[in-house]
Amino acid sequence: QVQLVESGGSKVQAGGTLKLSCAASGYTIRNHCMAWFRQAPGKEREGVAAIYTTDDYPKYADFVKDRFTISQDNAKNTVYLQINNLNPDDTAVYYCAASAVLGLVRGDLLDAAEYNYWGQGTQVTVSS
Repeated sequence: QVQLVESGGSKVQAGGTLKLSCAASGYTIRNHCMAWFRQAPGKEREGVAAIYTTDDYPKYADFVKDRFTISQDNAKNTVYLQINNLNPDDTAVYYCAASAVLGLVRGDLLDAAEYNYWGQGTQVTVSS
């Protein structure tokens, strides 16, 4: 059974930094695509960053503006999302997602439809 467990969410002040973790079990992140999505209250879920773990190929949403960094640790079977210079618009539940496809997905790395497994989410709240 595949499980993705996110952690690292917190309440922080604007300008701060957070590093979210997504630990996978029953699944090997190597040779798969993984991504982070977020959903703010009253808004649709949106993709923020994704990575093809085999060649460390990242993709970011345009609005990220170099503040987000997705990374992986194959030994720990974990994917991370570091967010710098947090602002109140980053307030959301952040979800980790993993594809069941071995290799690079055919579609957009930031399309939720490409992912089969989801974590429960971790809350990030940014105060001004």
